[in-house]
Amino acid sequence: MSTLLAALAAAAPMAAGWTFHTLWLRRRLHVARRDPLTGLRTREGFTCRARVLLKDKRAVVVLADVDRFKQINDRHGHAAGDALLKATADRLAHYVGTSGVAGRLGGDEFAAVVIDEQGTVADLLAVLHGVLARPVEGLDASVRTTVSLGWARAADFPGEELPELLRRADEAMYAAKHGRAGVRRAGLGLLFATLLGRRAGRRGARWGASVPGVVA
Repeated sequence: MSTLLAALAAAAPMAAGWTFHTLWLRRRLHVARRDPLTGLRTREGFTCRARVLLKDKRAVVVLADVDRFKQINDRHGHAAGDALLKATADRLAHYVGTSGVAGRLGGDEFAAVVIDEQGTVADLLAVLHGVLARPVEGLDASVRTTVSLGWARAADFPGEELPELLRRADEAMYAAKHGRAGVRRAGLGLLFATLLGRRAGRRGARWGASVPGVVA
């Protein structure tokens, strides 16, 4: 018995060390998947969670882009730009809630996946668009902007995965921005994309080859 106790006592520091190391690695992974400015998930963290949520046919992919962000940064400074991004992220995260996921893809672009349990996502996104345009507390009243939203319902495009749905939401967001519609849903039409050109193509096809179609 004494030999067993001695062996356990000798092994205890090693076990404690491995436990600490494991917890440290988990913490580092968590931090790596969180954007330091907004606290939202990074592209990697968002992608991991979004793929799980997209197994639900009620899932909706949303892409959001802050309008005139560069002008605000240039005119009012990076501190004002950072405050605007943080406020946008907080408002988006509040809308998404714990059942969905929101992430910052980079710069002034955000993405989310929500589960449309009641079939009212179009109305809710219209409300969100108004919320995102509200003045930011602590900033000068002249620091005002809007956020263009594009969205794609997974059930409308069976078999498509996250990259394809993000492309569709991206096209719809581009249409919303240039049509000053605020919010636009991805569909099957070619009219707007044909008239104005592919947003993905103009910005380097971030999601891969462009996919046809947006309509109001």
